[in-house]
Amino acid sequence: MSEPAVSPTANDSPVAPPYPPSNNSLPLGLGVLRTYSGVLVCLEIILGGLVWILVASSNVPVPLFQGWVLFVSLTTFFLSTGYLTLLITGLASRINADLNCLDVTYHFFALLFYFGAFVLEAGVTAANGGASITPLPNTNSTVLCITYPPGNIITLMTNTQYSINLAATVFAFVVTLCYGCSVMMGIKRWMM
Repeated sequence: MSEPAVSPTANDSPVAPPYPPSNNSLPLGLGVLRTYSGVLVCLEIILGGLVWILVASSNVPVPLFQGWVLFVSLTTFFLSTGYLTLLITGLASRINADLNCLDVTYHFFALLFYFGAFVLEAGVTAANGGASITPLPNTNSTVLCITYPPGNIITLMTNTQYSINLAATVFAFVVTLCYGCSVMMGIKRWMM
């Protein structure tokens, strides 16, 4: 009726690779640092960490807004570091997924979140509105000088806090541009 089952030998079946090949057009290893995408990820990590440090060093005068800035900068710092680590160590070749699609998706959401963080940080900095807290000469007292509040919200910051928040705003804008460039380059790689 039926023939007995024949066990395959080693020569009859091809050996499957231990990991299916991934769809990734970025080089793996240290070669990724020689590409524009690798350089952008490095800039995102360095400048994003700088935004995190600057906002935290300003003693967070408006915690509701700047808490989001800290969350976004810290989260994207660690996610971008993990992404770059996957590429440098070559572990990305063991992931059975379309890494180009994941790259575009990650950078797109990071761009959205960082743009929101940039707008909030710029709003906090701009809401200072000419207000300054200056110590009175020869006393331990301080005086608050408000010239003209340009909007409904005013934040009270020292000149040092204002300068630090201004620098954080500029670097948040640069990081947002880096994520935007990463999205554009990722889309070009994905469509190839």
